[in-house]
Amino acid sequence: MSRVTFWNWIGRSHDDIAQAREDWMNGSRFGEVKGYDGPPIPAPELPPTHLKARGRVR
Repeated sequence: MSRVTFWNWIGRSHDDIAQAREDWMNGSRFGEVKGYDGPPIPAPELPPTHLKARGRVR
């Protein structure tokens, strides 16, 4: 199975990663990190190209 990896996320497609980034920035999907008292760390912008899934290399 191919996966797309970006920053702190793993997804099946560019759209999965884009949705995870949007959810992170809106604070709507991920819980808080216990023991961390600072503000949420903003996610980096997605690159200007479409993220591609990469197969596993053995």
